[in-house]
Amino acid sequence: MAVIDNSETIGSLSEAGAGDFFALLKPRVMSLVVFTAFAGLVLAPGHVNPVLAIIAILCIAVGAGASGALNMWYDADIDAVMTRTARRPIPAGRVQPQEALAFGVTLSVFSVAILGLTVNWFSAAFLAFTIFFYAVVYTMWLKRSTPQNIVIGGASGAFPPMIGWACVTGGVSLDSIILFLIIFLWTPAHFWALALFKMKDYGAVGVPMMPNVAGAASTKRQIFLYAVLTAFAAVAPAFTGLASFGYGIASGILSAIFVAYAVLVLKMPESDERMAPARKLFAYSIFYLFAIFSALMVDRFAGAISAGLGLA
Repeated sequence: MAVIDNSETIGSLSEAGAGDFFALLKPRVMSLVVFTAFAGLVLAPGHVNPVLAIIAILCIAVGAGASGALNMWYDADIDAVMTRTARRPIPAGRVQPQEALAFGVTLSVFSVAILGLTVNWFSAAFLAFTIFFYAVVYTMWLKRSTPQNIVIGGASGAFPPMIGWACVTGGVSLDSIILFLIIFLWTPAHFWALALFKMKDYGAVGVPMMPNVAGAASTKRQIFLYAVLTAFAAVAPAFTGLASFGYGIASGILSAIFVAYAVLVLKMPESDERMAPARKLFAYSIFYLFAIFSALMVDRFAGAISAGLGLA
């Protein structure tokens, strides 16, 4: 495994620009976190002051970015080897590891403290636990020790809608747990599809992703299983009262397509070096999650408008 030698740079500061530190925040991952947290805030029963809602989303975004910075600090050695991550700020030499560590810790403390002081301490504690889970439990422990890293570690990416919900209610509920389950069950199918066509990269750095440990055939079966479970979770809000029957139809169609892509991956021949079905599933999975949470929010807004007009 390649390790970055920072012996000559420790104690010195880089000439990194604002864009390099922004890249440490993993903005694409942050966008998903912000979006699902906002959905949790919108879907939660009750009301929250709009200013406090904005502060809450900003704190969750900063907390997610802090997690990303701490992840990049710890994973700089393997990031330098993998083609997908070699140009990240630390392995590329634009940001020093100690800078990324200080940046991540500072943002973590700041985001949790502001959320607690302005919104409520339950949601702040939840955010702190999420940062810890991603940076320590997943990044430092699970990622390099078990092929179940994505399954267990995926919880950190599934907590944001629950945090958004807690910002409004001060607690959790069955519906917020369902929002968690949608993302939690979606994560293995999403990341293992990526791992199938990035198998060599993960093998080169010794990260025990499922395809490298259990083989492609077993991974494809598990992708299909998790896709089916995700479909059930995605439709569930229509049966708990969180969403309408119309949402149930929309989520059912979106989920059927998701499962169909998983079937194509399941049938994908070993000789397919490009692994086109896996690439298509990975791409659709991103759209799918955004579409599901968008449908939930549209359904909620439509219901509120109908109630306001006396149509409900």
